[in-house]
This record gives sequence, structure tokens and C-alpha cells, in this order.
Amino acid sequence: MDKLKKVLSGQDCEDRGGLAEVVEASSLSWGTRIKGFIACFAAGIVCSLLGTFLLWVPRKGLYLFAVFYTFGNIASIGSTVFLMGPMKQLKRMFEPTRLIATIMVLLCFALTLCSAFWWHNKGLALIFCILQSLALTWYSLSYIPYARDAVKKCFAVCLA
Repeated sequence: MDKLKKVLSGQDCEDRGGLAEVVEASSLSWGTRIKGFIACFAAGIVCSLLGTFLLWVPRKGLYLFAVFYTFGNIASIGSTVFLMGPMKQLKRMFEPTRLIATIMVLLCFALTLCSAFWWHNKGLALIFCILQSLALTWYSLSYIPYARDAVKKCFAVCLA
């Protein structure tokens, strides 16, 4: 468990300078980080579920769904900031192995909100919500070793 704490909080680096000591001194305790992660992740799930329930509201339902679903996914991704810290989260998001997945997730977030607010196109908002889910799943799989390869092989076998 201690190794997991060190890896997630960025303390596994061998070269620790003065700045790292300052950041560590002002950072949250591990218990507070876990509580923040759970609260933010739960808020994301609640927003996504609320958006799903609001889908059936007449006239504005799809717009509310797109907004709440997107904000729920943003909160869910943002919850990992409590575990790793904001800078390490950003560095990991833009590593070469998950760069395309990160760009697709962020692009789907933006396009979902654009289709709901500026373009007022319900069909496009729904398509971008579906793409958002697929992109977020692919992005999440990038954190599990060999998960993407397993999914690719599974689809290759199913489609062959």
C-alpha cells in the first residue's frame, strides 16, 4: 500500500529537489486525498446519472443530458487529480502512449457542449456523448497495462 501511495502521489522519484519538498509540505494528507477523490468521483457519477434522467425532459432534455453527462465525465477525470496531483495528472495525460486518447476525450467534451449550446443540434449532441463514452473508455484503458492490446485482440477475434 505504501508503494501505491508513493507512485500515485509522485513520491517515487529518486531526484527530489527543494521544490518537491515545498510541494510535499503543502500537499494534502493521503486520507484527505482519498476523500477528495471519492467525493469528486461520486459527484461525477451523480452528474452523469442526473443527465441520463434529464434526457427524458421535453424540449430541453437532450441539452441537459449533454451538459450534465459532460460535466460528470470531467469531474470523474478530475477526481484523479486528488490522487496524483495536478501536474503529474497533466504529464500522464499527455504521455505519448495516451496522447491521442486524451485529445479525443477533450475534443469530444468540447464538441458535445458546442453541439448543445451553439449549434443546437440534438442528434449531434447525442452522437458526441456516445463518442465521449468510447473515447473515455479507451483513455481509461491506457492506465491498465496491456488492456488496450487485450481489447484489440478481442475485437479482432470477434470480427474475424
